[in-house]
Amino acid sequence: MATPNKKIRTELARQIRLMLGEGMIDIEPNPEHLELAIDLAFDRFRQRSANANEESYGFLELQPNVQDYILPAEVKSVGEIYRRGVAGLATGGGSYIDPFNLAYTNLYLLRSGDSGGLSTYDFFAQYQETVGRLFGLHLNFKYDLVTKKLTIMRKPTSPETVLLKLYNERPEEHLWADDFAKPWLRMYALAQTKFMMAEARSLFSQIPGPQGGTTLNGDQMKADAKEELERLDLQLSNYEDGSEPMSFVIG
Repeated sequence: MATPNKKIRTELARQIRLMLGEGMIDIEPNPEHLELAIDLAFDRFRQRSANANEESYGFLELQPNVQDYILPAEVKSVGEIYRRGVAGLATGGGSYIDPFNLAYTNLYLLRSGDSGGLSTYDFFAQYQETVGRLFGLHLNFKYDLVTKKLTIMRKPTSPETVLLKLYNERPEEHLWADDFAKPWLRMYALAQTKFMMAEARSLFSQIPGPQGGTTLNGDQMKADAKEELERLDLQLSNYEDGSEPMSFVIG
């Protein structure tokens, strides 16, 4: 998982204290409560928002007779595995044909205004698709989000470099720099802090004083914090955090 950024969390805790009125009044939350509220904000955002992830690509060296590989902790899911050739072969079997080499040797492509080169490339693409479908161009795999273990269903018989399409957790510094994520994280952490303060205040109806005591607003603060948390969750459902909305579904 992404490493907590101490500088960002310190700034966020400072803003929460100021929004609660620090400097004008004494506030109850200590640093541990603020740290927990910030953790809850980041955890909720990563759980509900697609904007908390980013797409990336990485190479993986497959070893003979090894099917299990451990990926970095920040990898959330694996979208696809792309192979350079077919069936793990270095040569032969139609797996090492270079389309750029075909285009270079195609005499029609060397003529200005002719379209023979496009035909050659289309023939090659169809040929590669057929060979891949028959001889295992696409690898079946399973990725465990908890253990970060990638399991290749087919046992590799020779060393091979493959390209992984990955979805990673965005670092906290990237989320804090995001114009959509930053306000949401700030308000959610503030609402969680208010909820914890309300839990403590609601244990007592009032504090004894020289003029009969002071009534605490724990119940009202708890209701306000709960309403704010629900409003922020609704923002995630409405993609107000900068996430890409769902496309049309047919069928």
